[in-house]
Order: sequence, then structure tokens, then C-alpha cells
Amino acid sequence: MAKDKIVLAYSGGLDTSIILAWLKENYSAEIIAVDANVGQDDDFKAIEKKAYATGADKCVILDLRNEFVTDYIWPVVKAGAVYEDDYLLGTSMARPLIAQKLVEVAQREGAKFIAHGATGKGNDQVRFESTIHALDPSIKIIAPWRIWEFRSREDLLAYAKKHRIPLAQSAKKIWSRDQNLWHISHEGGNLEDPWEMHPDNVHVMSKPVEKAPDKPLFIEIDFVKGVPVAIDGKKMKPVALLEELNRAGGRHGVGTIDIVENRLVGMKSRGVYETPGGTILMNAHKALEKLVLDRETLYEKGALARRYAQLVYDGRWFTPLREAIDAFMDVTQQEATGTVRMELYKGNALAVAAKAPASLYSEEFATFGEDEVYNQKDAEGFINLSSLSMKIRAIQRQKAKRRVKK
Repeated sequence: MAKDKIVLAYSGGLDTSIILAWLKENYSAEIIAVDANVGQDDDFKAIEKKAYATGADKCVILDLRNEFVTDYIWPVVKAGAVYEDDYLLGTSMARPLIAQKLVEVAQREGAKFIAHGATGKGNDQVRFESTIHALDPSIKIIAPWRIWEFRSREDLLAYAKKHRIPLAQSAKKIWSRDQNLWHISHEGGNLEDPWEMHPDNVHVMSKPVEKAPDKPLFIEIDFVKGVPVAIDGKKMKPVALLEELNRAGGRHGVGTIDIVENRLVGMKSRGVYETPGGTILMNAHKALEKLVLDRETLYEKGALARRYAQLVYDGRWFTPLREAIDAFMDVTQQEATGTVRMELYKGNALAVAAKAPASLYSEEFATFGEDEVYNQKDAEGFINLSSLSMKIRAIQRQKAKRRVKK
């Protein structure tokens, strides 16, 4: 009788290394470890070797970098989606893509189960499992953190030591990290105390602001229909472009935030996020939109951007609502073609100049100097009409006061 097969979302880190060994101990099944390359700084050959050494029957390494940028990051940039005004959705964007590929591997391999290393307290369990349910409801899910005997990462370290599983974590440096092309997150350990400042050695993708250069860097980013296509006039492929912005932003300490956020499951968590290239792009894109979008569209887009961010954060990528909002965003980006000049300096990424063929800004109309296109007397009628309801309200109040005095 053929064994069942379990597809494991595998990274070679603390949790998934323990999970792989634990699955071999507790399930009579073939374990297929799947590691998704979404731009993390990993040695994938070493991870594959480690997977087999830890007990995997098969290891699949998937290069998803280009798909991650074009199909997930660019839509979020076009939407201007930011969760709770701070978080640029780095982990949130990657999870539905990874889960989609886990489903595809499971279908190809004839596996009935998918296992993941997300904890029962986190958002990722929702993102993984919601995607799996949306794409193949027949697949069963194994979430070890919700069923096994371990209760902390210290327990995992002890298990790893007992089973001689090599790990990068230690009891003194036990941050939980997630990295991809867009960002790296740091949680856990001493970061769980929001009164304790994060130390400089947390930083991976960017320098602490104090160590950034004293001279600013100016770069120009070209957009076509809301999508970045070139830096300083040089056309670049999506992955290379984002990597270059990460390097530039990282050198200048751009994009590090230290926040407390509201998790989907109901608790607050503290995390440090580094998003150097993403911060540059989001700020540049916002500046371009202010040139090309009218006020009503810009306001409605802002409201939908917040809804979009919540959908992505909550693991609801594969929903009709997200697709519908994407369609709206695509319409708003038809004229979002232009160039934005950014200044990178001491942790800041500021848009200092912008131009666009379809810009709605007209110096001829906006000038404080003499012009021949705008009749300032027209403003009187506009003000009278726009303030009419306020004027009527004031008149009625005055009448009421006079009646009371009589």
C-alpha cells in the first residue's frame, strides 16, 4: 500500500527543520519539502542538502522571484496599499504565492496533505490555509504548532540539539525572521517588549540611520502605467530593479520601521521591518499619482487602498473583491506614466521632483503671477454656492435666537 504524501512549506529555518523531523516521527508518509525562493538571502543548495539530511523524501526548490514581483508586488504598489499606515505587506504578499505553489506541487505529486510552520498565534496560518481552501478544498492541512507538544522556540532549540539538527538560531539571538525581495521582518526574543529599543544588530537589509552616509543620493525612477521600469534612465527587469533599490535604500538607512500592529487573530504584536526599496517605490509612486489623478479619484483610491491592504494582510488574496479592486486600480494607472526624482538621506526617501506627460498640474493656472486663463472673480460665485448650506444654517440660527429673545 502506497504511503500518503505530505507537502511541507520548508525554509530550512528553526520551525520547519523541526517540523520535518517531527513529521517523520509521527506520520507514516513521504515528506516533500518545498522551498520557495521569493528573494531571501539563502543558500538553496545547502537548504536542499539539509532537507534530505533531516529526513525529506524529496526536496523541491522553486524560483518565484519574478512572479512575486510582477504578480504580487506591482499590484500592491499600484494600489498604494499600506496596512495600518505603516506596514508595507512584505510577508503578507508572499504567503498566497507560496501557498499557491504548495497546492500545485501537492496536485502534481498526488499528496493529500500540506503542512506549514505558522504558529497558532500568527497571521500566516490564515494566509496559507485560506489560499489552500480557495484553490483546492480537498487538501488536508497539518499545522504542527496547533497540535504538537512544543510551546516555545526554546523547546524547539532543545529538540534540535537532541536530534542534532543544525540551526542558525541560538537562545541569545532568537528573532523570528522572514525575508523576501520586498523586505525582512524581525519578531520575537527581546523585541517582544515594546519598551525595549531594537538593537542595531537586528538590521540585515539596511544600515541604522546613524551609520548612513552624510551625503544624500538622488535617483530617478521611471514608471509606465504605475509600474516602475527604469532607474536613472536605465531600463531594468523587475527583480533587478527592486534589488538595486534595496541596495541604494539600504545604504542610506531607508525603510526601517519599528511598530506594534494588530494581528488578524486579535492580539497586538511588535515587529521591526526593513523595506528599503519598497519604501522608495511607494513614496515615488504616491508623488506621481498626485500629478496625474484628479481629487475625487485620488480620494476614492485611498479608501480602496486601505481595504486592499486589509484583504492582503488577512490572507484574502484569492477573492473576487481583491480582483475587483485590482481592476479599479488598473484604470487609475492608465495615465500614471512619468518620472520621479527621489532623495535618499539618513533614513528618508523623499520625492523632490516629478514629471508626467498626462500631468494635471498646470503652471499656467496655478501661478501666483499674472495669468490670462483664470478669472479670479469667478471664485465669488463658487464660494457662494459651496457655502450656501452653511449660510442658510447661520441665518436660521439667528432667527431662532431673535424668537427666543421676544
